[in-house]
Amino acid sequence: MLAARALPAALQDPVVDALGSKGASRSREKIAWKVEPFPMTQVRLLDGPFRTAMDVNQRYLHSLPNDRLLYMFRKTAGLPAPGEPFGGWEEPASELRGHLTGGHYLSASALMYASTGDEDLKKKADALVAELAKCQAAMSGGYLGAYPTEFYDRLRNYQKVWAPFYTYHKIMAGHLDMYVHCGNEQALATAEKMAGWAGNFIRPLTDDQLARIQLVEHGGMNEGLFNLYSVTGKEEYLALGRRFEHKKFFDPLAEHRDELKGLHVNTNIPKVIGAARGYELMNDARYHTIADYFWHEVVGQRTYATGGTSNGEGWRTDPGKLASELGPSAEECCTSYNMMKLTRHLYGWTADPQTMDFYERVLFNSRLGTQDPDGMLMYYQSLYPGLWKTFGTAENSMWCCTGTGIEEYSKTNDTIYFHDKNDIYVNLFIASELSWPEKKIGLRQQTHFPDEAGTTLVVRTAKPSDFAIHVRVPYWATRGVSVKVNGEPQRVDTKPSSYVALRRKWHDGDKIEVSLPMDFHIAPIPDDHSLQAMMYGPLVLAGRLGNEGLTKEMIYGKLGPSPRTAAAPVPPIHADGNDSTGWVERASDGSLAFQTVGQEKKIELAPLDRIFDEKYTVYWTVNRQANA
Repeated sequence: MLAARALPAALQDPVVDALGSKGASRSREKIAWKVEPFPMTQVRLLDGPFRTAMDVNQRYLHSLPNDRLLYMFRKTAGLPAPGEPFGGWEEPASELRGHLTGGHYLSASALMYASTGDEDLKKKADALVAELAKCQAAMSGGYLGAYPTEFYDRLRNYQKVWAPFYTYHKIMAGHLDMYVHCGNEQALATAEKMAGWAGNFIRPLTDDQLARIQLVEHGGMNEGLFNLYSVTGKEEYLALGRRFEHKKFFDPLAEHRDELKGLHVNTNIPKVIGAARGYELMNDARYHTIADYFWHEVVGQRTYATGGTSNGEGWRTDPGKLASELGPSAEECCTSYNMMKLTRHLYGWTADPQTMDFYERVLFNSRLGTQDPDGMLMYYQSLYPGLWKTFGTAENSMWCCTGTGIEEYSKTNDTIYFHDKNDIYVNLFIASELSWPEKKIGLRQQTHFPDEAGTTLVVRTAKPSDFAIHVRVPYWATRGVSVKVNGEPQRVDTKPSSYVALRRKWHDGDKIEVSLPMDFHIAPIPDDHSLQAMMYGPLVLAGRLGNEGLTKEMIYGKLGPSPRTAAAPVPPIHADGNDSTGWVERASDGSLAFQTVGQEKKIELAPLDRIFDEKYTVYWTVNRQANA
């Protein structure tokens, strides 16, 4: 069984990080989660695609020198700055500089330490925290940034500026993660000083002035301040978090009105995550309504087959109108990352397996496959038929989606297992090992899912123990799920979007074999059912359209694929009106390879996450003809 790493003494009581770890006490939480995620320190990935992605990301985090990460912070603080700056969004001319090097990078390193116990990376991140504290000391009033405070003067004076509070939130959140996951007290002190500076900046502003500057993206400042309260107990951070509430955006949601059309997507999802934290910390029913309504509206009306959302970074249409939104810049990767964060809150409140159905869909189709084999990350995952995936570069991109990407691939173990007081919930079928030291039990999940349509769970326990293991039955498991315990078939209810509860006295080495048969099903665009994506189990299948005309320059360093004129032609599909999935078949060797059948041209299909360096289509125009 895994030996769990003990949390620092300071972390035994403070609860709370919306990203993952929960401490032993929820004393500051007014709303307890119905089920809790296991700390990432108690879950380790085993060999498989998620472990591979985490390993690639880990190497990338190690490859970025601290002097380069610090360059613009030191310059801004008037300190010696050896080395040279990064390019892209971290270059000296970028007004968003510091968002990744002082924020996302610290969060990713802290999460990676919790996930792997990588002491060398922790030391690297601790050193970065110490140097950033020197920069903060050289500035004034607790401010910390890679750009001068004059940016906030422009914000206050309604002059054009690129989102200074967005970056400020990332830097503060990175320090808070270093405290929550690594026990770094200096990082907490830096975050508190940053909060003090932010409070002094907005305190003199009238509500009208604040409302005007809130039209500029300010990230999850409310969430960050609420989380700071949860680890310190200082009420001032609750009040400050409430002050950052964007009422113009929240008020319609609180009244169940979808007024999302025309809004920038990733500007607003972090605010809703903040509302979720506000509900948990203050039992504010309005915040619950905002988070719950928003999630259901976006998931139900504004997502693609992949689970992603946005086109050109915005919601450009009325609810349910997506036929016009299959663009080169649909979908932005940050939006998927943040919708997954929000989903974990709703799941924690309810233990509703339907929220995990959505989480799984996004994880396999909008996150896995947006990292190339060298760790480079995507900005947009194009849904325009016939285009291709594009990736950043190691030193000269540093986009927002680079930041959320390095965080995502540092924590893919954070949602596999949840628990209540006695039982374990298995939500994701990912090869991994769980330790629950308080109960002296654990699980080892052995699977090659989705290449294998099932999973095996082996119980580890110091002595016979009574508890239940709840295994999620996904929405796509319409052909039923079968379960064996120690080779004996079990009589279980396998309704899709539910759990199979296996309750008994477990012994060390008990084996649970779960069969999860997959099948084809379609995911049509809601306002045009002739536009369809083909799915196999949780996987979106993409048509492979070749790489003619593609060059490395077209793939790397680009936010998204262009021009549209370079798109490969996508032939229409002719389908039997009585069999919506009959135009595709699986390879006879049992691999996840597929091809069209009964068409003028045979096209191979593969899971979207396995498409690289080639053109593809997710959506097809399907002409259905009834048989005579």
